[in-house]
Amino acid sequence: MSVREVIVNAIKEIVQTALISLGIFFFVYIFLVQPHRIKGDSMMPNFENGELLLTEKVSYYLYKPSRGDVVVFKAPGTRNVDFIKRIIGLPGDIVHLEDGTVFINDQKLQESYETQKTQGSLSVSLSQNQYFVLGDNRGSSSDSRSFGPIDQKTIKGKAWLVYWPIFKSSNSGGLRLIPRIDYGVPDTFYDR
Repeated sequence: MSVREVIVNAIKEIVQTALISLGIFFFVYIFLVQPHRIKGDSMMPNFENGELLLTEKVSYYLYKPSRGDVVVFKAPGTRNVDFIKRIIGLPGDIVHLEDGTVFINDQKLQESYETQKTQGSLSVSLSQNQYFVLGDNRGSSSDSRSFGPIDQKTIKGKAWLVYWPIFKSSNSGGLRLIPRIDYGVPDTFYDR
């Protein structure tokens, strides 16, 4: 084999490997997981500004979103902006907020993390395929209190894993799986 043939074969192998790797990357990115960055303080104390997380896109093809899931969705009224919030209200629920306390179908939501109390009251009845989402840091969050319920079709996926920073820098930092929180209120869906 000549030097020219060796070089041509090496270039072919490099191009093939690059194309296969690129194809795998796009498949994973489009269909399985997508990276997101936390921007702002709306999810404090559970997520910090600048943390990087992976959003998995598969589970909501198999199951409906549940109360306590942290979801990434297309922000209402904007283009190419994603929000990250926690699902509080499910289809068929009546969500009532009274001076910072959340009630779902007349049951008080048992939140295990401290939220900043807000003033005022709001009551929303959710129809089929609608979800009520709130930031964990209620005093610093644009959420369903301001833009209303979100539709299931706007949900891009479930926040699954915080991967950066790897090491804990404060109370919530570090590499970790993102758990669903149990609020002590049963899930009551339309056609569940």
